[in-house]
Amino acid sequence: MCHIRFVILPRLPRLLFSAVLCVFAAGACTHDTTGPSSSQPFSVVDLTPGTGDVAANNLNLTVDYTGWLFDPSKADNKGLVFDSTVGQTPFTFTLGVGDVIKGWDTGLVGMKVGGVRRLVIPPSLAYGSVRQNSIPPYSTLLFEITLEAVVNPNAPATTSRSGRTSHQ
Repeated sequence: MCHIRFVILPRLPRLLFSAVLCVFAAGACTHDTTGPSSSQPFSVVDLTPGTGDVAANNLNLTVDYTGWLFDPSKADNKGLVFDSTVGQTPFTFTLGVGDVIKGWDTGLVGMKVGGVRRLVIPPSLAYGSVRQNSIPPYSTLLFEITLEAVVNPNAPATTSRSGRTSHQ
């Protein structure tokens, strides 16, 4: 609880007095304003092991995912959904080169196509002290990610019998 003692100084203008009072009141009361998120350790759990190609640095990954704010008050720890590609166009990026947050660059290495992986990512491996759209500063994030494809962008292109071009 915050206790503020009012002292009236006769020569101090009211505006300045109000500003000083606000500064002291803000400094005297501390509480977390980032919502339900908490600082959980980084974790990787395969919900469904994949059987296809393996994700590695410098390869292009195509994923479907949903991201939630980590909420320890929920049984499944899933708070507010802040982003999802499920039912939309999957997301493609290059793993290990900083295209995505560090938690993804670290947590998706070794995942196999067809797998579903759950990542719990602390702020230090996500956005830290920076607000990112609807994600408050210092938020722990929870993702469920399905790996749809792994492509080596440096492999020679081949043409299949169906006429499609792919990279091995």
